[in-house]
Amino acid sequence: MLWAADGHVRLIDPAAHGGHRETDLAMLRLFGCPCLERVLDGYQEVAPLADGWVERVGVHQLFPLLVHAVLFGRGYAEQALAVARSALAG
Repeated sequence: MLWAADGHVRLIDPAAHGGHRETDLAMLRLFGCPCLERVLDGYQEVAPLADGWVERVGVHQLFPLLVHAVLFGRGYAEQALAVARSALAG
């Protein structure tokens, strides 16, 4: 998402896919979304998310974290391990 100086938001998604919407929300949380709470409120208003979706955020983030670990190094590897451990403990 691109927040323009005029306040308008534009969706820029070069990796668009027909995946699960929880994955999209997990990616927004992982890589930063300045208005994430507004986005989540919109989802809940239009099509409420399934119970337990917050607990599944890490599972949706794991694959991208592993890809980033391969591409960019240790910081992402440590984050991926923490997410994996949390998912297994949950």
